[in-house]
Amino acid sequence: MSKHTIPSSDEAWDDRTLGADVNHVKLSDDERTARIDESVGTQLISIRLQKTLIEDFKMMAALNNGMGYQTLMKQILQRFVDSEKNRMWNEMLSEEIKKLQEINKDVKAEVKSEVKTPAKERNRKAA
Repeated sequence: MSKHTIPSSDEAWDDRTLGADVNHVKLSDDERTARIDESVGTQLISIRLQKTLIEDFKMMAALNNGMGYQTLMKQILQRFVDSEKNRMWNEMLSEEIKKLQEINKDVKAEVKSEVKTPAKERNRKAA
């Protein structure tokens, strides 16, 4: 009996050359799948993307040392999210710094005013 092998590639999976024969299907139980997802912190999602976008990812992945296009997508999404989180934190931090600078400015003005006020008047105000 001759063993026929099909080279593994994204295209072979996409055109169903690989993975479509019901004789070779083995489903894992839901609990095992849930444990695997939990242990690696992943979640299966379904998303519809334009075919041209997928083709672009496949081309970019192939040029990137033959990386899988879905792996590339995950890396790009992670880089985007990390960048956006940093941008948002920097904006929030910048706003807080501005608020603190305004408070500092007000406190300095108040202290300066108190220093200029004669001691007798300060004592009168305090009483």
